[in-house]
Amino acid sequence: MDNQIHRHPERAVTDRARLDQLLDEIGLATLSTVSPDGEPWAIPINVARAGDRVVMHGSTGAGALRHAAAGAPIVLTIATVDALVVGATAFSTSVNYRSASLRGVATRVTGDEQVALLGALTEAFLPGRMGEVPGLTHKQLAATMVLALPITADNWIMKVRAMGPDEMVVDADGGGAGGWGGIVPVRTVLDEARPAPWVQGAVPESVRLAQERRL
Repeated sequence: MDNQIHRHPERAVTDRARLDQLLDEIGLATLSTVSPDGEPWAIPINVARAGDRVVMHGSTGAGALRHAAAGAPIVLTIATVDALVVGATAFSTSVNYRSASLRGVATRVTGDEQVALLGALTEAFLPGRMGEVPGLTHKQLAATMVLALPITADNWIMKVRAMGPDEMVVDADGGGAGGWGGIVPVRTVLDEARPAPWVQGAVPESVRLAQERRL
């Protein structure tokens, strides 16, 4: 694949650790492929990194997942906004972000590895949760498809913008005469847990610890 960034190449990231950090932090991606009819196909999907693979799961009846499991090439895209970049003019207003795309062919995982990777997906969102809940049943496993996309040296690209707004410049037409400029950091927090109506016990430790990490 062409893993060169042509627009703002100075924003390209080649450090695999930065990619891993993004995948570990943001558990939602867009899976894109081409349908058997030649139409574009894109769906949001939960993902987690397990070593050198990105793991995803869904219903065995999901068309896009079945198509990918059959060997169709896919693209996974993941992105997050880290700050609002407030420019002195509308033209110089932007966002700081991290984004990555991974391409390749995913493999369907079954058996004991399916169980292990579904556990890894759960633990990626709530570390410790698998020790608080019953194990997966045969019926649940039969209804769930797990796919894994390898992360190789040449199948991903990452781009990061991490800078303030451009300096205010007044051009010949008077453009650029603006006001305040700077950045407004964006962060994600976990709010107070809201138990389901049928719950009687206290908030589990996995949820409580996740909240503390996202204060």
